[in-house]
Amino acid sequence: MTTSGDSVRPRPARRPTIKDIARRAGVSESAVSFALNDRPGVSPDTRARVRRVAQELGWQANSAARALSGERSGCVGLVLARPAHTLGVESFFLQLVSGIQEVLSARQVALLFQVVEDVDAEMAVLRRWWAERRVDGVLVVDPRVGDPRPALLASLGLPAVIIGGIEADEQHATTPLPVSNVWADDSGAMAAVLDHLYALGHRRIVHVAGMRGLAHTERRIRSLRAEATRRELDEQQVRSVATDYSDAEGAEATRRILDEPVPPTAIIYDNDVMAVAGASVAAQRGVRVPIDLSIVAWDDSALCRVTHPRLTALVRDTSGFGRLAAQELLALIDGGPVRSLQGELPHLEQRESTRAPRWQ
Repeated sequence: MTTSGDSVRPRPARRPTIKDIARRAGVSESAVSFALNDRPGVSPDTRARVRRVAQELGWQANSAARALSGERSGCVGLVLARPAHTLGVESFFLQLVSGIQEVLSARQVALLFQVVEDVDAEMAVLRRWWAERRVDGVLVVDPRVGDPRPALLASLGLPAVIIGGIEADEQHATTPLPVSNVWADDSGAMAAVLDHLYALGHRRIVHVAGMRGLAHTERRIRSLRAEATRRELDEQQVRSVATDYSDAEGAEATRRILDEPVPPTAIIYDNDVMAVAGASVAAQRGVRVPIDLSIVAWDDSALCRVTHPRLTALVRDTSGFGRLAAQELLALIDGGPVRSLQGELPHLEQRESTRAPRWQ
């Protein structure tokens, strides 16, 4: 008996079992197992009746049981080895996961996601997922220089797609990869940015880069240096500084750069968050964008389009990149070959944050 102040907690719904199906269909539990697992031993009529009852009851196979029996888990994994504080404000991963999820949902495949401290922790998670048969395959982001993950995944026989270029663009044409790879031409994109700024007349340019050791960061740095050398600009005129992609480090790097005796006339930021933070620092210092300082953001977002002045940015279909990676992983799981696929080249969208320099 309950008092007026008591509440009655409803009992949770009970999941239907093979025994429930057998009782309603009027057959044995073994017959239900044969019918649901498409094994011989029951007539076509019994198989159809069992499946109809299972659907009426809302029965679903247990993923853990499927894994133990050698069947697929219906799940793919993604481990992210980055500082957690850098994720909440960056739109790139949200757009990437949106594209991935769009493809997986259409196939009723779940995405298992985990954030860890470093690559060693990520590899430990991958080994555990493989041992537990938790996932049918994995998506791997942020390729590193000398990345140990492709070899690990190949040794485990776990289908995998690396999202991003592996160390150098030439490797895609000359060295077979042990896992599939979906990549974009970061070198070509950086060349387009420097072409734009150089044509405007900029000769003092700083690149506020992401984390060292990431393959795409190193590739962008190398491309910037190569393009500057081709134009006979030395490292005092054109250079890169590394950060962790966060707005805080982007802002701090901008303060240091603007405090230099001869600051640059243009800054290239490796993501939209750092670019907006840098523009804010410039405004606080009375440095006018683009009159005193031109700004370019790597990867466009709503932030770049609502900031005043609107930021010139590299534009690409990040969701489409995620869809391509997910499609390739599902193809691998279905028995397809290991491949290396290039995504679309980002194009530079010129807006109000870049113009010819007022001084050199």
